Amino acid sequence: MRKFKIIVYGAYGYTGKLISNQLKDKIQDVLLCGKNENKLRALSDNTGFSYLAIDLQNKKNLTELFSQTEIVINAAGPFINTCCQIIEACIETKSHYIDINGDIKVFEIIKSYGEKATQAGVMILSGAGFDIVPSDCLAVKLMKMMTNPTHLKIAFATSGGGISHGTALTVLGRMGEKALKREDGKLKQISMGKNSMWVDFGVAKKFTINMSWGDVSTAYTSTGIENIETYMAVKPKIYYFLKLQFIFNWLLRLGIVKNMIKNYIDKNIVGPNEISREKAYSLFYAEIKNSSGHTMSARLKTDEGYNLTAKATVLIAKKVLNNDFKIGYQTPAKAYSENLIFEIEGTEEIYN
Repeated sequence: MRKFKIIVYGAYGYTGKLISNQLKDKIQDVLLCGKNENKLRALSDNTGFSYLAIDLQNKKNLTELFSQTEIVINAAGPFINTCCQIIEACIETKSHYIDINGDIKVFEIIKSYGEKATQAGVMILSGAGFDIVPSDCLAVKLMKMMTNPTHLKIAFATSGGGISHGTALTVLGRMGEKALKREDGKLKQISMGKNSMWVDFGVAKKFTINMSWGDVSTAYTSTGIENIETYMAVKPKIYYFLKLQFIFNWLLRLGIVKNMIKNYIDKNIVGPNEISREKAYSLFYAEIKNSSGHTMSARLKTDEGYNLTAKATVLIAKKVLNNDFKIGYQTPAKAYSENLIFEIEGTEEIYN
């Protein structure tokens, strides 16, 4: 019997707090972790959970700590800087790993730990939130309905809300880079905004452009479809602006420019407040095509992204604690089927 059911690393970050508060009314024996003891103490006072400040670079202490828990939830982004240390300690201590990552490159890194996780008898599930639970479920649903699917397009739009400090830093890290899509099973670079399409989300038609979204990695794992593109709704004028991005991408990659933007993010971006989250919602669209050229689509309306992430992460953690999991590397819909998203309050399928 382990001392803790769940350790939340990065618990005092914007989304980490939402997850911790979701856990407060549902699961006991939770430990809040991160590097900043003062922030952990403040969150502990609010949730009643114990806390411990720990540095990810201290492998010995990390392993000793994780040996005391059944699950580690990693909410500390950018995940490119945190996933490997935590996953390696989870595998060594036979603890399950869940995170809220949305970075394609990080998904590919985490996938490489799949065999070791299987040997250890634990589950590694990355993308337990807004990116990628709704879209992963849509992709798997359509894949099961279509014979010989060859192409998948996924698009999303948001109404209201905003972004957190951690999300802003992740976006900053990608500035100046090209987007990614999957073509014939391989990851391929493409200029962000090169492709566009109008999408009927059921409640509204929106203009979308191609961009990097987690499904370029995860939907390939979940469905085996070899051609995947992802799109995000934007105002048309942003599309025309992005057409000129090749002119200034070199500038965005400069360290001095990124540091200036990081300072602005640190001072000004904290994330949407509770009122704006409650008023906001998200829309998802997926379109699948098979080798005969037949197409099929599906649509979802869900809770606001950060609320959805907290709810989905805790839902998955509860399933694991009830011995409902698959060992090895998993995506949400691969582990829990396309119906997972409908277990989250505020989700509805839009028929059109």
